Amino acid sequence: MVRLSLTDLRFPPVDRASPDGLLAVGGDLRPERLLEAYRHGIFPWFNEDRQILWWSPDPRVVLFPEKLHIPRSLKRSLRLGGFTVTFDTCFQTIMEQCAGPRPQYPDGGTWITPAMIDAYVRLHELGHAHSVETWKEGELVAGVYGVALGGAFFGESMFTRAPDASKVALVTLVRQLRAWGFTLFDCQQSSPHVMGLGAEEIPRREFVSHLSHAVTLPDRQGRWQIERV
Repeated sequence: MVRLSLTDLRFPPVDRASPDGLLAVGGDLRPERLLEAYRHGIFPWFNEDRQILWWSPDPRVVLFPEKLHIPRSLKRSLRLGGFTVTFDTCFQTIMEQCAGPRPQYPDGGTWITPAMIDAYVRLHELGHAHSVETWKEGELVAGVYGVALGGAFFGESMFTRAPDASKVALVTLVRQLRAWGFTLFDCQQSSPHVMGLGAEEIPRREFVSHLSHAVTLPDRQGRWQIERV
């Protein structure tokens, strides 16, 4: 495990990560470092009382937009569930809701610390981080946020307060990414939620190869709006 310098933004090669994916410790959460991390398949994940930890797990869970799978029950929710989906209308709120408490994490998602919220809000202000919001009868019932670089979207976290609401957010996002020409949705780690939508585990070296191409595609920087779903 490598200790990062505050003055050098470079990361070690991801193949130097430990078996559980831990690559480096330290550094900071300035936008330039975060973007450099994502560009190489690395992300921060740490508890509030610990140093910044940087990860690149192997295998990696990804969803290729063209392989999106929508179960029949979810298709019904998309048509008849009464949901409205928006992009980038309340980014900080989505992060705060993802931080908890949530039914599945009653003590809160402690890894989304105030420092993390501040850092990603700054990325959002710079046009690199985005949120997806699901509404029902005017109430925010689910949300997703992540980072976009070139043709890659890196999903960070989500929350839901209504059945299928976060899946509706994810499906709407992936459909839009596909329409925009994105080639890669990074889910980071496996969960029944994303695997049921067509996500798959691939070796890290394969993920890095896909990512290397995706980040060369044009950036869609700035505030997002739904154009086609």
